[in-house]
Amino acid sequence: MRAVLQRVSRAQVEVEGCVTGSIAAGLVVLLGIHREDTERDLAWLVEKIVHLRIFDDEQGLMNRSLIDTHGELLIVSQFTLHGDCRKGRRPAWTSAAPPEVAKRLYDDFIAACRQRGIPTQTGVFQAMMDLTLTNAGPVTILLDSHKTL
Repeated sequence: MRAVLQRVSRAQVEVEGCVTGSIAAGLVVLLGIHREDTERDLAWLVEKIVHLRIFDDEQGLMNRSLIDTHGELLIVSQFTLHGDCRKGRRPAWTSAAPPEVAKRLYDDFIAACRQRGIPTQTGVFQAMMDLTLTNAGPVTILLDSHKTL
């Protein structure tokens, strides 16, 4: 699994002009599911995201996690994170999981975040979405469960 995290002061996602998810301070997670991802990748990524210390403490140092700050999550599916642009000018999507596999892992990812008590909003899987956010910092982090060593 691959995720782009953006620390935000607010964010929302819309589908066909209707807001499907909106958060105050927290993280936007753009989530791409790889064709070889398993529950192990999911568990690693969820734990990393909720405990990653990228929120400021009282001294302005990044020492606090999403859990520490009682932040929120906005999770948006993003198969394009697995686009391969090494050849030609059009990305290849062969690394991305097929929709039926990706949807199950995406739903499981959301459920795992909610089970940890994180207020979690979402986009709509496979929909054309408009994402609006205010990146706080800015802080943007790339995580990849296939690159853990």
